[in-house]
Amino acid sequence: MTIDCEQTEHRRLLETLACSEAGRVKGFAEKLLPELGAVEVLKSRSGLVMLPMRDTVRGTDFHLGEVLVAEAHVKLADAEGYGMVVGRDLEHAMAMALIDAAAFAGLARERIGAFVEAEATIIAETDRQTLRAIEATRVEMETVG
Repeated sequence: MTIDCEQTEHRRLLETLACSEAGRVKGFAEKLLPELGAVEVLKSRSGLVMLPMRDTVRGTDFHLGEVLVAEAHVKLADAEGYGMVVGRDLEHAMAMALIDAAAFAGLARERIGAFVEAEATIIAETDRQTLRAIEATRVEMETVG
């Protein structure tokens, strides 16, 4: 099986931006706007999407239910960008789409890379803290048998 590095990096970019604090993503996108030129908004909407899950025992996929999302799709002169976040924050989705389009067009590549890396570090640390807090509530029980 071959892994497409570009596709993997693109997925990581979108996942990181979607999980990042909305204010930081919006602020970063705002700083990129002067470099982007004309931006055509192809889609900006909220709606429901099915949440897929996997039954690990049976190895089958199923839909857990519907989730409200905000979605944006933009076009620059020669690049498109996409963003989707859980909830109804259309500005966060639009900021994601702008950053995605800029990355695809090769604009501000180093700044975008540094921003995404910094955000991934923040997300990882937040996850570690959450797991530590959960672990602290674990109770070990003995059964007498």
